[in-house]
Amino acid sequence: MSPVHGAADAVSVWRFDAIGTPWEIESEAPLPAAARCAVEAVIERFDADWSRFRADSLVSALRLGGSAPAPPDTRAMLDAYRELAAATHGAVNPLVGAGLEALGYDAAISQRPAEPRPAPAEWTTTLRWTASELTLDAPAVIDVGALGKGRLVDLVLAALSDVPGRVVIDASGDLRVRGGAIRVGLEHPYDASRAIGVVEVGDGALCASAVNRRAWGDGLHHVLDARTGVPVRRWAATWAVAGEAMRADAVATALFFEGGERLAAHWGVQWVRMTTDGRVQRSPEFGGEVFTGDRAR
Repeated sequence: MSPVHGAADAVSVWRFDAIGTPWEIESEAPLPAAARCAVEAVIERFDADWSRFRADSLVSALRLGGSAPAPPDTRAMLDAYRELAAATHGAVNPLVGAGLEALGYDAAISQRPAEPRPAPAEWTTTLRWTASELTLDAPAVIDVGALGKGRLVDLVLAALSDVPGRVVIDASGDLRVRGGAIRVGLEHPYDASRAIGVVEVGDGALCASAVNRRAWGDGLHHVLDARTGVPVRRWAATWAVAGEAMRADAVATALFFEGGERLAAHWGVQWVRMTTDGRVQRSPEFGGEVFTGDRAR
């Protein structure tokens, strides 16, 4: 995604790397040290809980099974995963981590693929959660990538609640705006110099996903069908607009599979998606401009 700012552009930009990707936070004045510390603390806590790339994280500690105190985001994220899995007939579920690692998207980013590894079909009998406890009844690898970065964007914005004026958080494809609006170009997945459309995001979120991001080898990328452990082939990129980044992120993932458009309608999320052969589809209520394509019915 490419922000297309107007005359009211923020005058301060804080750039940093976190959870393996570049971030930018724009504000009308430089963020005070206390605000930056609050952001860093939120990111560190989330990463320590949910990163399967960290040997010291909570989800890494649960790889062989067991129970642990539930992180604060457990109910919000895993309850949403239950809806994602139901809508996509099991194509999206949070136990896809072993499948990603089998294809080489592991802690070392080895990019050495082995045989595809489907996730447990009845994942909610293996992974259980309450407000206080997170339990794996068998060895498995939790991966919350379908919506986790969006959740973290929402948490970072909440940590900046005392910052006045417009704030824009851009976490490399997951973006949220508060206190104003920006126009955002929908980046072509095969040509970063082009956009397939543009949309205004005001006091809300736009999240995107594409098969050219985190891709390696011959047709290997991070968007797997949990039922087969094989990367998706039909859709190349998705964009979703919602009030919160976690829901936009979740729908951007769901749109790679049958049922994603129904979940978007149920959640009131606008969307655009592009096939690997260049056809573009958008939801009927999408408020932006798409340069080519049809409205879904």
